[in-house]
Amino acid sequence: MPGYNRKFDLSINDIDIIEEAMRARGRELSRMRLALVGENPANIEVVRVIEEDQRIGEELLGRLHDQKVFFRPRNGGYVSG
Repeated sequence: MPGYNRKFDLSINDIDIIEEAMRARGRELSRMRLALVGENPANIEVVRVIEEDQRIGEELLGRLHDQKVFFRPRNGGYVSG
């Protein structure tokens, strides 16, 4: 059985594109959720699926954020605060 590729060669621009696409998707899901709730309260199951999809997308964005190093000096030691 083939395994998963655990090494990815993504550039900073690639990550930015992924993040922006995930944010745009989240905005669209939010619009859909608001429209469905306003139209008919019977759409609650569809709204739950949309909310779960939004949560998964936000968790992915969080994991991407947590892997970033925002500032690290090239020379000398790092002193925070």
